[in-house]
Amino acid sequence: MSQTIAPRVRTLLLLLLAVIGALLAGSAPVSAHAALTASDPQQGSVVKEAPAQVSLTFSEGVAMSDGSVRVLDPKGKRVDTGKTSEQGTNTYSVKLHSGLPDGTFTVTYQVVSADSHPVSGAFTFSIGAPSTTSVSVSDQEAGGGVVGWLYGFARYLSYAGFILLVGGAAFVLACWQRGTGERSVQRLVVSGWLALTGATLAMLLLRGSYTGSGKVGDIFDLALLSDVLQTKTGAALVSRLLLLAAGALFIAVLFGAYEKREDDEEKGDLTFGLAIGGFVVAAGLAATWAMAEHASTGIQTGISMPVDVLHLLAVAVWLGGLSTLLVALYRAPSIEASAVRRFSRIAFGSVAVLAATGIYQSWRQLGSWSAFTGTSYGQLLLVKIGLVVVLVGIAWISRRWTAQLSQAPAAKAVKTSAATPVKATAKTSSKASAKASAKASAKTSAASSAKASATTSAATSEATSEEDRESEDEKEPAAASAGVGDGKRATQLARQRAAVATARDKRQRDADPLRSGLRRSVLAEAGVAVVLLAVTTVLTSTEPGRTVEEAEAATAASSQEATGALAVDIPFDTGGKDGKGLARVEIDPARVGGNDMHVYVQRPNGKAFDIPEVKVSFTLKAKDIGPLPVVPDRIATGHWTASGVQIPMAGNWAIAVTVRTSDIDQVTVDKNAQIG
Repeated sequence: MSQTIAPRVRTLLLLLLAVIGALLAGSAPVSAHAALTASDPQQGSVVKEAPAQVSLTFSEGVAMSDGSVRVLDPKGKRVDTGKTSEQGTNTYSVKLHSGLPDGTFTVTYQVVSADSHPVSGAFTFSIGAPSTTSVSVSDQEAGGGVVGWLYGFARYLSYAGFILLVGGAAFVLACWQRGTGERSVQRLVVSGWLALTGATLAMLLLRGSYTGSGKVGDIFDLALLSDVLQTKTGAALVSRLLLLAAGALFIAVLFGAYEKREDDEEKGDLTFGLAIGGFVVAAGLAATWAMAEHASTGIQTGISMPVDVLHLLAVAVWLGGLSTLLVALYRAPSIEASAVRRFSRIAFGSVAVLAATGIYQSWRQLGSWSAFTGTSYGQLLLVKIGLVVVLVGIAWISRRWTAQLSQAPAAKAVKTSAATPVKATAKTSSKASAKASAKASAKTSAASSAKASATTSAATSEATSEEDRESEDEKEPAAASAGVGDGKRATQLARQRAAVATARDKRQRDADPLRSGLRRSVLAEAGVAVVLLAVTTVLTSTEPGRTVEEAEAATAASSQEATGALAVDIPFDTGGKDGKGLARVEIDPARVGGNDMHVYVQRPNGKAFDIPEVKVSFTLKAKDIGPLPVVPDRIATGHWTASGVQIPMAGNWAIAVTVRTSDIDQVTVDKNAQIG
């Protein structure tokens, strides 16, 4: 049996590692959850006189410290005072030194959004006239690199630990109380506690570097750790550790004092107490995520946070119970069909809660149908929904096997449930045989010892089943023990009997088609659940669709209000490595005649994208005019401009942008816009 389990467990583990690696690699650096919606001076603008300060407005509140915003002159020298201040709702500013020269200046920022994720970016503006600049914005985004990968892995591990801890304990208490005595189940729940505790400690240490420099050397910086403890995320992680201390006490009682209780009334009272205490601890642990991440920001936070707690608890009860059932089917000598049926009903209720809370969360985070396909959050959510549908389909198959188990003949059910007592009796009798033989060897002659051994062996044989007596593997050890007087030899023979009995029980379980069918379907569920958990972890680190669309609308409105210019954002993907980005085309004054055009090429994280070539063309299909080509000049990293762009007629123009990111990777994307 162990040889059969090992390949399947290894396969599941490899799948887990592959999914984690692929998703974490694809999600790093982490997407920001607060977006820059406006700035003063504006991105790409040319001002006549040097401003006294630079102001930034975000889509939500951010945590900002001195040095979070830096302003660099064309030579790369800092020209800001380093002191940031809050100017209004979600607006922050940094003062500039006086006497600034003309030229193009670069503004970089690195802050932490209200839902705990780091946000960074950069843009340029010019004083007097644009100029070349020596500033090269680093590709390293806040939350990326080795530290970002480690933090993402710790997040995944914390979710997995929470699911195993809460779901395993709930399965034992609600469905299979006899499971408190199973070592495999005990190890599963304790492993969940250890994983969640270790991941929480790791996140506390990584947090300062994760939201700051991103350097591995800063992980053990006590000053950064002190700063983290004063943040909302730090408070949530410390609260989680305190709740885990209470969780350790819960585990000790569940697998210690509870298992030893024999009085039914006393055990019932303890079950009720453990259920209440366990729910409080589990809800508290779930709240540590709700109070620091998506649910704590945006609209309807008073509703979203409790809903998020329910969502996490439903996931834990379903997937954690599923994992415990899988362990029981593979490792436990037997599991009652009634326990499987109870879990089936509880899992159905959990899926119902999961669906209801998930629908609300999706509406809250997306805000529109277009965000399903137009944003990364919506696309990941579609993947998650698909996985849940697959998981529910496999669960339906498992319910069919469960129904067949409940309809199995009574004699077969009794034999299955009685496997453990018979095995225990045989094991106890074997231990008694060993002890009796040892005493006889010390006090009497070899003949007396042989007689005692034969007597105890006969008693053991009477305790075994008719099938045991027919087994040739057990007849030989029993016959040999009758003529051996050595206590050590008797102990070895007793261990052999126990091993033979265990192997026989495993063969019987493998031969049961109902149990094997249920085991295969539950294993398939667990495999899909591994992928689902990884996708969910990445989803919690992705900018919500509602935030993306609101930020784009606010940016466009701000640009139009300030200058009357037209701003068009066109995403692109050249298909090569690091080929995704966004091309922003600004046309001023967006009227018939001559116009100034600025093209900003950005990475998905908002930073300037240094590419070799950009071309633009205008086509008015309604009048069969165009394409009118424009080749802008590069004036800074990711910034291209052209003046005197002629628009001959008002209408709905197709603006096509050709972006080349390497010698062979190129793409042309377009979007319609009203000009004139």
